[in-house]
Amino acid sequence: MNPILAILKEHNVSDAQIKDLFQTLTENPMAAMATIGQLGIPPEKLQQLMGLVMQNPALIKEAVVELGLDFSKVEAAKAQLQK
Repeated sequence: MNPILAILKEHNVSDAQIKDLFQTLTENPMAAMATIGQLGIPPEKLQQLMGLVMQNPALIKEAVVELGLDFSKVEAAKAQLQK
């Protein structure tokens, strides 16, 4: 299992919440950050999660694909943020 998904599940984040989070990520990465903050994950675990993503951004793609979402939307959102 993807380590991002594993951390979320470890903190009792439901499959529906995980899918919603990654759906939000594909549409609006900034909104996804706010959503992550509302999941009740302890700050130290959230920091670990962010560290994983910073060290290995490919984990996001793996998680999106594992959830059956369209990664091209993540790329489009990222490009929009860079404008």
